[in-house]
Amino acid sequence: MADMATLAQMLVLLLAIGAVAGVVAGLLGVGGGIILVPAFFHTFSALGYGGAQLMQVCLATSLATIIVTSVRSVLSHNRRGAVDWQILRGWAPGIALGAVAGVLVAASLRSTALQAIFGALGVVIGLYLAFGRAEWRLGTAMPGGWRRWLLSPVVGFLSVLMGIGGGSFGVPLMTLFGVPIHRAVATAAGFGVIIAVPSVAGFLLIDIDPASRPPLTIGAVNLPAFAVVISMTLVTAPLGVRLAHAMDPKPLRRVFAVFITIVALNMLRRALGL
Repeated sequence: MADMATLAQMLVLLLAIGAVAGVVAGLLGVGGGIILVPAFFHTFSALGYGGAQLMQVCLATSLATIIVTSVRSVLSHNRRGAVDWQILRGWAPGIALGAVAGVLVAASLRSTALQAIFGALGVVIGLYLAFGRAEWRLGTAMPGGWRRWLLSPVVGFLSVLMGIGGGSFGVPLMTLFGVPIHRAVATAAGFGVIIAVPSVAGFLLIDIDPASRPPLTIGAVNLPAFAVVISMTLVTAPLGVRLAHAMDPKPLRRVFAVFITIVALNMLRRALGL
């Protein structure tokens, strides 16, 4: 167990991480989870926790915070009339099913495997943020019918395996099918709620080995980390929403893309033991 000085440093770090995650979630629509999962991993590791299930704790705790931040973000965006409720209602069942499947798979994998998945998918997200073009299109309207039932579970499934909300996969998907970026960001916040609620319910039922379980962890959700991060993201997520409607986030996306790619590559390196 770390001494009080180390714990105090970790508390300050988590407060700062929570603040940044809230702004990023509202501003860029990529979700705070892509910051929180590696932050939790390094924080818990620094406190002396490891084992085969540490990543499950990181994913579950991140998703628990996403319930609160996504609800707050949806409400903020909805006051501006930006949420496309037709898309949200149509895609919700498939996304929720994919999220449940993601919990079942994540519970059966070792921490190193989940680190590798996070790293690989994180690199893909980083490259899209860096090189994706607003004019790229796969269609002029969001898919319906069998295509929606094929794609929607994938969004939920991959998001749970990374411990993230709906933005990282939902925003690119919607913009590729012609949804304006601000509307896609707002609607993806709703995806985050649909992903996080059933997945956290599942993670609360998982039995975590003591070597991977920081103090005050219920199931796979660590309550102190959840509380600290939420205390900051509740304040900063609306700021990110206001910034998203007031400025062009493209230059910031490029910087963030580099940051995420480096974080993802480092996670991949650790998973491979390099």
